[in-house]
Amino acid sequence: MTTITSRPADVELDADVDATTLAERADALALALDAAGGLVDPLEAARARSDLDAVAERLALGGDRTVVALVGGTGSGKSSLFNAISGLQFADVGALRPTTEVAAACVWGGEADELLDFLQVSPDRRIQRESELDGDHERALGGMVLLDLPDHDSVAVEHAVQVDRLLPLVDLLVWVVDPQKYADNALHERYLSALAGRSESMLVLVNQADTLTPEAVRRVVEDVRGLLAADGLHDVRVLATSALEHTGVDEVRAVLAEAVGRPSVSVRTALAEVDAVSARLADAVGDREADLDDVGGAAEELVRAAGVDAVADSVRTAVGAPRGGAVAPPEPPAEATVAAVRDGWVGRAQEGLPGAWAAAVDAAVPSAAVLREAVLSAVGEVALPAARSERAGRFVAAAAALAGGAVVWLGLALVLSLPWAAAAVPAAAALGAAWFLLSRSTPARREDARAAAEQYRSAVLQRVTAVVRETLADPARDVLGRHRRLRTALGR
Repeated sequence: MTTITSRPADVELDADVDATTLAERADALALALDAAGGLVDPLEAARARSDLDAVAERLALGGDRTVVALVGGTGSGKSSLFNAISGLQFADVGALRPTTEVAAACVWGGEADELLDFLQVSPDRRIQRESELDGDHERALGGMVLLDLPDHDSVAVEHAVQVDRLLPLVDLLVWVVDPQKYADNALHERYLSALAGRSESMLVLVNQADTLTPEAVRRVVEDVRGLLAADGLHDVRVLATSALEHTGVDEVRAVLAEAVGRPSVSVRTALAEVDAVSARLADAVGDREADLDDVGGAAEELVRAAGVDAVADSVRTAVGAPRGGAVAPPEPPAEATVAAVRDGWVGRAQEGLPGAWAAAVDAAVPSAAVLREAVLSAVGEVALPAARSERAGRFVAAAAALAGGAVVWLGLALVLSLPWAAAAVPAAAALGAAWFLLSRSTPARREDARAAAEQYRSAVLQRVTAVVRETLADPARDVLGRHRRLRTALGR
C-alpha cells in the first residue's frame, strides 16, 4: 500500500478565484507542461498531468457539491453514524464483524451521478436524501455528498486501496474512532500525521460514547486531542457521538452544514491540488528569463569580425580621391571570434535557467560554423560601392565643358572680329560657372565618400542583424518563451 500524502485543503481562498478561473489556471499549467516537453522530469510531469486531469474533471462536475467522507476502522460504528446523519437505514451495519466492503453515498439536493461516477461509487451504493416531509430540516445540507468509506484497517487490501484513492478527493474528512482503538498506530502514522495540512477540513468523532461514563468520555476526547496535536493536527474539532442514542449527531450535522455553507469548498480542494502541483514543479524553472531584445551588440561584433570597417574605410578613401581608387573586399570572419559571439549569446540566454533549460538553449542555437557561414553570406549579399564619386565626376565634366565652350567662343569672336566686350562677357560667365562647379567637386567627393561608406556598412549591419535574430535570438527565444510560459503558469 502507498502512503497517503498531505494535500492541503485549508488554503486561503482568494475572492477572485472561482471554478472557471481555477480551471483556466489548471489548463494553462497543463498546456505549459506540454510545451516544455522533456525539459521537465518525465515522472514529475506525468504525475502533474494526472493530478491536473483530476482537477479539471472535478471542476467540470461543478463547484456546488461538498464531498464529505466518513473514514474509520473496523467496528468504529461509522456506518451506523452514516445512517444516523442521513436519517436513513442504508449503510451496512454488521452484526458479527461489521465491515464496510465498498463506498456508499448519500446525496442531498438532487442527483450527482457524474460526481459519483468520478468518485467510483457503484450505482447500487447511492441514495438521494430527498423527502417532502423533512425538506426544511435537510435544507442546510443541500449540495452535500456523504460517503461511507471502506474500513481503512480491513484485512482485505482492496478496502484500504479504496480509502487511499478517495481521501485526496474529498472536501471534509470525518474520522470515526472508537474508545478502544483511537490510539491505533496505523491510523496515526499512516493517515493522520500525513494529513497535517488539512486540519481545518477535518473532523474527528469519538463514537460509541454510550459505552462510557461521562467522565471517561471527557478523558478520551482530551486524549484524542493530544494525539492529534502530536500528529500536527492542532485545530481539528473532536466530538463525542453515539449512533445508537443519537448523541452528538445534531452537532455533527451542524458542522457539516457549516462546511457545506462555505463558499467554493470544491474549488478550495482543487486550488490546493493545483498549488501542490505548482510547488512540486517549482524547481523545474528558474525565476526569470534573459532579455534578448538587444541584438545590436552581437551584430556589431560580427560585422567587425568580417572586416567591414576596413572595407568602409577603403570605400571612403577611394570615393574621396579625385581619381578614385581600389576598394578592399570583406574577409571571412575569424572562427574564434564567431565562436566567442555565439557562446557569449548562449551564456547570456542561459542566465537564471535550471540545467535542463540551459542545455536546451545551447542545443537550439546553431553552431559557430553555421553562424559563420550565415554571416559570410549576408556580407557577400551587399555589393561594393563604385570606387569614385559620380556626382563629383559630373561636376568636373560640366566644368570642363564650360571652360572648353568659353575657349571656343573666344576663338570664334576673334575670327568674327566681335567687340571685346561681346566676346569677354559670355566667356567670363562660362569660366566662372566652370570654376564654381569645379570647386564643388571636392566637397561632393567627400560627402559621397562618407555616405557611400556609411550606406555600405549600414546595409551589411542590417543583414548581419537579421542573421543574429534568425540564428541566435529566435532559437533561444523559443526555449525562453516555453520556460516563461511554464514559470508563469506555476505562479513564479
